[in-house]
Amino acid sequence: MGKEPLGQLGCTVSGDGRAEFLVWAPRAETVEVHLVEPEERLIEMTAGERGYHHVLAGDVAPGSLYFFRLNGGNDRPDPASRFQPRGVHGPSAVVDLRYEWTDAGWQGRRLEEYLLYEIHVGTFTPPGTLDAIVGRLDELAELGVTAIELMPVAQFPGSRNWGYDGVHPFAVQSSYGGPAALARLVDACHARGLAVALDVVYNHLGPEGNYLSEFAPYFTDRYRTPWGEAINYDGAWSDEVRRYFIESALAWITDFHIDALRLDAVHAIIDPSASPFLEELGARVHERAERLGRRVQVIAESDRNDARLVRERERGGLGLDGLWNDDFHHALHTLLTGERSGYYLDFGTVGDLAKAFQEHFVYSGQYSAYRRRSHGNPAADLPARCFVVFAQNHDQVGNRMLGERLSALGSFDDLKLAAGVTLLSPFLPLLFMGEEYGETAPFLYFVNHGDPGLIEAVRRGRKEEFAAFGWPGEPPDPQDEATFQRAKLNWQLRTSPGHSALLQFYRELIRLRRRVPALAERSMEKRRAVAREDEKALVVLRRAGESEALLLFHFGERTTRIALPVTSGTWRRELDSAAERWLGRGSAAPELLDANRERSLPAVPRSFLIYTKTQAS
Repeated sequence: MGKEPLGQLGCTVSGDGRAEFLVWAPRAETVEVHLVEPEERLIEMTAGERGYHHVLAGDVAPGSLYFFRLNGGNDRPDPASRFQPRGVHGPSAVVDLRYEWTDAGWQGRRLEEYLLYEIHVGTFTPPGTLDAIVGRLDELAELGVTAIELMPVAQFPGSRNWGYDGVHPFAVQSSYGGPAALARLVDACHARGLAVALDVVYNHLGPEGNYLSEFAPYFTDRYRTPWGEAINYDGAWSDEVRRYFIESALAWITDFHIDALRLDAVHAIIDPSASPFLEELGARVHERAERLGRRVQVIAESDRNDARLVRERERGGLGLDGLWNDDFHHALHTLLTGERSGYYLDFGTVGDLAKAFQEHFVYSGQYSAYRRRSHGNPAADLPARCFVVFAQNHDQVGNRMLGERLSALGSFDDLKLAAGVTLLSPFLPLLFMGEEYGETAPFLYFVNHGDPGLIEAVRRGRKEEFAAFGWPGEPPDPQDEATFQRAKLNWQLRTSPGHSALLQFYRELIRLRRRVPALAERSMEKRRAVAREDEKALVVLRRAGESEALLLFHFGERTTRIALPVTSGTWRRELDSAAERWLGRGSAAPELLDANRERSLPAVPRSFLIYTKTQAS
């Protein structure tokens, strides 16, 4: 990129009653700041190089509302607005982002320490606000979570949405509490040792309230995304487009002290240029983090199984820090539910899950029957800390027609088994809000659009999306507020029988994950995963120094004996998910295992065991 115009995009207050406005609008010959409150007036902007318009205006206080007036005609919100108090079509607000932070000693967490908890702000609590989350942080810290991950908070149409229809990548959703509320939440998280990851959407913008094309060529018709126009990351004017989204990323980590960015669906960022946008974004974020003296992670979501995203730049990669791993979820989900429709067609064996444990991706270049082509590339050379895994998340639950969680698809034993596979893996676990106590509320897709044509298009799109899975019936109406209300968490379940036992079970697993060195190890060469296909069992051996852990996961429906991959030493049972303490059918495995004599272990259906090697061995 060439030299950028001075200042930052949007409106910046100086503290002396003045405000600086900068907007990129090469499609407008003239741009004016139209202040509408508290007093209406027009302020002419000066056109500069490469389509930027700029003005330093006096007597503009925080709280003032304004539009940009293009060519003396249409009034439009600021593309880099920090706050839209009246929604996506309304005026932008002048905001003083200075906040009295109390996290001066906070430097962030190392990536290998992350245990993520995904939250949708609107459904996590009854009020559905950022401030309301603060009241639940102590419970999350007690659970053992080290980072919360917020689904997108960038301003979207209406008051309810997953967040992926956002059209203001700098602004905090007004119905969630706006920018001050986000700062308060992050500060409260850091006070409890919790990192904050934020889901950001740089692959598309939502259709309603999206006025960017009137300002500049932000989009391109050379490519398409599943959600509409592709963003122009490689054509004419793309330097300024890149600047816009990179400045958004830097604003989240600088103004709001965000610790990690989760980049939504990067496979929909189409950029064949010699210097890819994602590489530039990661480098700029890391540079800013170093300057701030903090650790900031950049974690991508992609359906391509492309290890280059997280491989070091020196080895031909893009240098991002982490990557969501759908293969791990699909391999686990098919074993738990037996589902084989849609993308689950490619999975279904214990060997798939064993490969995920051993090599990260199940599909690393071989043929995919679902895609009808080869899929993925090898990732086994990368450390386990690069991969985020999950048994549930917003996509895998919410993109089911009825939004069923695992609690509606399987037994209590299945929920424990899912927790064990995820939390005892060498990867970075992500829990979906409520998972830890077996939340029963569905997580359905919901919107609050104002355009009748768009509402109908969303309804049709959801039906078409479910066709590949063959689910019968009609999907709930995304526009109906009742669909949103059904997704609210039932916090009282945490103290009810069964649910409270599952919560304690999660706590114990997280405690063991931290206490046992072999379970805390994130390197790739110190684990071995063996599939016992006939018995429907996965046996995993993990090591770290003198510490060794033996994990046996049994997905079968009958009690059987599972052959062991170890032939020596004495091993102590640390946990049996079938124990009565965990509301199981009773343990059949010995408390001490002498591997010199015993070559197999008894396993009851849908259960798992954890053994650690004793020092005397």
